[in-house]
Amino acid sequence: MPSKKNTKQVKALSETFSKAKAVYFTEYHGLNVGEITKLRSEFFKADVEYKVAKNTLIKLAAEENKITGLEGMFKGSTAIAIAYDEPVAPAKVIKEFTKENDLPNVKGILFDGEFLPGEEFKRLADLPSKEELLAKLVAMLNSPLQKLVSTLNAPLQNAVGVLNSLKEQKS
Repeated sequence: MPSKKNTKQVKALSETFSKAKAVYFTEYHGLNVGEITKLRSEFFKADVEYKVAKNTLIKLAAEENKITGLEGMFKGSTAIAIAYDEPVAPAKVIKEFTKENDLPNVKGILFDGEFLPGEEFKRLADLPSKEELLAKLVAMLNSPLQKLVSTLNAPLQNAVGVLNSLKEQKS
């Protein structure tokens, strides 16, 4: 019979899986306390939740949410990085962190309900963030509008120029 603590933890993990846009399953065993603290701090700055949980509890929570394809995730120590807003944020943090450290290794990624192998995190880390994409879109939309405004203003400016030169000639 499962303990109340484990039941609560499965329920919390299940809610996490249902709300998250992306969940990164990582192997963290081998990091010392200082490195894990630094990693947690980087995740916190990026608005990413980082939890260590028992494999059986993660598996039960995944089954509750009808998530399939996680068979290879439950070997060794597992920590999950959860992104609620920006699904590529954990990949960016992990990529930066692994420049100085060998771990954590990404075992797999649950990205908007689809399971991706762990190697895909490098591709995701190279994707631009939501803010970067919005800035590019605004710049792309702004350029044609500026050209339209200058094209519409050109005849008016020419007419004003002609009128000013006529005024100067008559005076």
